[in-house]
Amino acid sequence: MSISRRTLLTTFAAAPLASLLPRPAFAAYPDKAIRLIVPFAAGGNADLVGRLMSEGMSPSLGQTMVVENRAGAGGSLGAGQVASAPPDGYTLLIGSNGPLTVNPFVQAKLSYDPIKDFVAIGLANLAPHAIVLHESIPAKTVPELVALSKRQPITIATSGAGSAGHMTLVRFIAATGANLTHVPYRGGATLVPDMLAGTVSGGMTEMSTALPHYKAGKLRIVAVASAKRGALAPDVPTMIESGLKDFLAASYVGILAPAKTPPDVVATLEQALIKALAVKALQDKFLATGAELVAESLQNSKGFGDYIKKEFANSAEAAKAAGLKPE
Repeated sequence: MSISRRTLLTTFAAAPLASLLPRPAFAAYPDKAIRLIVPFAAGGNADLVGRLMSEGMSPSLGQTMVVENRAGAGGSLGAGQVASAPPDGYTLLIGSNGPLTVNPFVQAKLSYDPIKDFVAIGLANLAPHAIVLHESIPAKTVPELVALSKRQPITIATSGAGSAGHMTLVRFIAATGANLTHVPYRGGATLVPDMLAGTVSGGMTEMSTALPHYKAGKLRIVAVASAKRGALAPDVPTMIESGLKDFLAASYVGILAPAKTPPDVVATLEQALIKALAVKALQDKFLATGAELVAESLQNSKGFGDYIKKEFANSAEAAKAAGLKPE
């Protein structure tokens, strides 16, 4: 069948207009697998959350979410890769304290701006921080710990200088006036053996890290920095109950996309996240680790975005108090 010259010219004339049509005119998002970048090695909390969210969100999206671990530089390597990825919704970041609101104050040469180079999708997980003591330390409450620290040396471990736990410890010292000596370790798992052995007096760490040893009677959780007591340790008071007004601190994990990702794509991902977080089976898995469920107001783009900005300001204040400078 021959094509007339008029038909051919009409087809060519319409072609430029097709390139101006909005993206949904071609294919509904998503139409292929989505990469979910975890900027840490497998096995940690961020990796666990990433894999659970991949399983929970994929059915709503109708596409597979592939988890990829891109560890290095305290999470900055993977975060930088996502920041420079095409803003099309097919490369996402499992973001947490380190790459978003800690590293900017301890690493001099970040390849990204955590505020400007990402758009938040939603917050997925909160692991409250807790101050933990070896059983040999007689203090059982925050006031007792503060008083004891002024009579004898008390050493408190964190997962590293400039870590999320260190930032919380600095805030705790400023709020209480406690005379505590910071002992930085290289990662959350490395400080646990020394806490159990009594090599250090205690630690500022995630509730999820302390909980198994608390249940075994080997560590005492003095207070947790959450809004309410945890279901798995209802006898442990909050920092607020212990006299520290509005004192909240947690290791958080959420999902982000590169800046300039289309609003409709952000909305699609946001709704898939909200739907996944409403499933009781997923909630039970989070609660079993000692995490707390995320408020609905933080599960969306605006809520998580505002949360990151607040955490950024808290870290800036703590870094200044601790005399930390980017290196």
